[in-house]
Amino acid sequence: MSGLDYQKAGVSIRKGDEFAEFIKAFPSKAVSKGLGGFAGGSPLDLKGYREPLLLSTTDGVGTKILVAKRLGRYDTIGIDLVAMSVNDLVVCGAKPLQFLDYIACGKIREKLLQELMGGIIAGCEQAGCELTGGETAEMPDVYGEDDLDLAGFAVGIVEKAKLLPRLERMEAGDLLLGLPSSGVHSNGYSLARKAIDPDDSVAWDELLVPTKIYVKEVLELIGTGRVLAAAHITGSGLQGNVERVIPRGLRARFDWTWPVPRIFSRIQDGGSISDDEMRAVFNMGIGMVIIAKKEEAAGLIEIAAAKDITLLEIGSLDGA
Repeated sequence: MSGLDYQKAGVSIRKGDEFAEFIKAFPSKAVSKGLGGFAGGSPLDLKGYREPLLLSTTDGVGTKILVAKRLGRYDTIGIDLVAMSVNDLVVCGAKPLQFLDYIACGKIREKLLQELMGGIIAGCEQAGCELTGGETAEMPDVYGEDDLDLAGFAVGIVEKAKLLPRLERMEAGDLLLGLPSSGVHSNGYSLARKAIDPDDSVAWDELLVPTKIYVKEVLELIGTGRVLAAAHITGSGLQGNVERVIPRGLRARFDWTWPVPRIFSRIQDGGSISDDEMRAVFNMGIGMVIIAKKEEAAGLIEIAAAKDITLLEIGSLDGA
């Protein structure tokens, strides 16, 4: 009778090592050459900074991973993972520098993890940051063989004087400008999955559309000096997220007149969900909100258009 070993216990060291080698060999400048050590890093260029601040954030993709599992497609969910962290950095005015991932699973499945990692690296490329490390944890007694969970971590840099939001400059009458979303992004899926018809394959495909990464667009807009604040629209919808970046005494008022992607009506109709609940949970077609002075908003929209960035006037700040 042979004795127990790690392989028989459900963990493959060989497969874990092979996956790490796959990541290191990935043909992308977004992959750090230092992967594989106990910690990862990259050179820090501080030219042009007087008081640099390093900001960090973490997030996941929630139950959207169950949509990927249902459809058997994991090549875009990594983009969502990167997006949820780097979008949170850029609304503070920070340029993302580094990204790290944590993948937990019941069993290492090479093809699935390679697809997943391709999306993570694509997300880093879109965000202009570097994948400097990560962890893949095979835990058969915690997760089933087909189970998977994800977390992401990002670090960015911003000049202290340019940190957003600029609460002291905001007042009633400032305008809310929205950047369109690519769909549901990565929030509200515990509700969306229950509302969508199980046989509506078109809707399930739309649920898997990856979260838009806004880093380049938002940094361009911030560079104009006209942005007072920015809000990444995640859970809690437009109202809840914009309230995080405005001073007390002001309230965001939305006109709700912009084009809403059809996936939201499929969710609403499928679950007989009220308008108030939809607006409190989902982004409703706006993935990022910019706040600007009323007298500067038209110019900012023109600048954005010249750079192929869509900015929609969606409301204003009013006295609470």
